[in-house]
Amino acid sequence: MGLLDIFGLGSKTNSIQEFKEKGAVIIDVRTVDEFKNGHITGSKNYPLGSLSSKINDIKKANKPVIVCCQSGMRSSQAASLLQKHGIEVINGGGWSSLQQKL
Repeated sequence: MGLLDIFGLGSKTNSIQEFKEKGAVIIDVRTVDEFKNGHITGSKNYPLGSLSSKINDIKKANKPVIVCCQSGMRSSQAASLLQKHGIEVINGGGWSSLQQKL
């Protein structure tokens, strides 16, 4: 871990790989239409507006979560929400760049 990682400014690639090795679930928080136009195979689509209604289901899975969206803004909000509910989560950013890191 480098100095930038300590401040959350380093590369997410290592963390994403660590989450993937732990069996993380990928949740795409874009709209249903955005998701239909392209997404990571095997990811779940829980649009940001309805994510809070899925908290119990996500907790029941008992797995870490990688959230993604189009650019990273909505997934940042989603990560904060899930973290507040005690879910191990990382913001994967935009889905297309996340796909390349997987």
